[in-house]
Amino acid sequence: MSELTLLIPAKNEKEALPIFLKELEKFNYKKLIIIDNLDNETEKVIKNFENIDVHIQKESGYGNALIEGINNCKTEYCCIINADSSMNPRYLKEMLEMCKNKDFIFASRYLLNGGSDDDDAITFVGNKIFTLIGRIFFNLNISDILYTYIMAKTKSFKALNLKYHDFRICVEIPINASRKNMNYDSVPSYERSRLGGKKKVSPFKDGLLILLALVKLFFNKIK
Repeated sequence: MSELTLLIPAKNEKEALPIFLKELEKFNYKKLIIIDNLDNETEKVIKNFENIDVHIQKESGYGNALIEGINNCKTEYCCIINADSSMNPRYLKEMLEMCKNKDFIFASRYLLNGGSDDDDAITFVGNKIFTLIGRIFFNLNISDILYTYIMAKTKSFKALNLKYHDFRICVEIPINASRKNMNYDSVPSYERSRLGGKKKVSPFKDGLLILLALVKLFFNKIK
C-alpha cells in the first residue's frame, strides 16, 4: 500500500478531473477525491475510474473539503493537489522525500525555478502582500502563502485543528503549523494553466476575507 494519499478537492470539475486522473494513473499513490455534496456532475464523470476513493462532503467549501479529506486519510503522508490540473504532480516524489524529515513541505511559485501560467497582476501582488504579512505577524519563512500545494505527515495535518471552511484555510495551515513549532520547508513549483471550468477564487472578495483572517489569527491563539 502507498504511504501517500493525494487529497483532491473537486467542485464543478467535470471537464478537468477525468483528464487529471488519467495523468495521475502513472503515480502509485492513493487518490481521495473530495466532492462537493451538490456536485453530481463531477461524481458521474469519474465513476468508471479504478483505484480511487470518493468522499462526498458533509458540508461545503474548499477548506471544509480539505478538513474532511485530512480527517479521512489513513496513510502516513498526504498531499493537497487540486482537481483542475494546475498543480503539477511531477513534484510529488521530491516533496514526499523532503517530508520524511519535515512535518510540512510547501510548494512555491515564487522560488527560483518556480512560476505560474495562472497568476495575474492582482493575484501576484496580493500574494506578495499576504506573504509579507505572514512574515511580519507570524515569522513565517515561506514565499507563497496562498498556494495550497502542500505535502505533510498526516498526523501533523490532523494536529493543526483547522477551522476555516473556505479559502482562508490557505493561511491558516502555515500559521497553525508555525505556532505549533512544526518543521517545514519549501520547494519550487511551476503552476500550470487550469483545465476547464472557472477559478473558484474571487481576488477582491476572498482577498479581503484572507486579510481579515490574518488579523484575527494574529490576535487569537490556537489550542
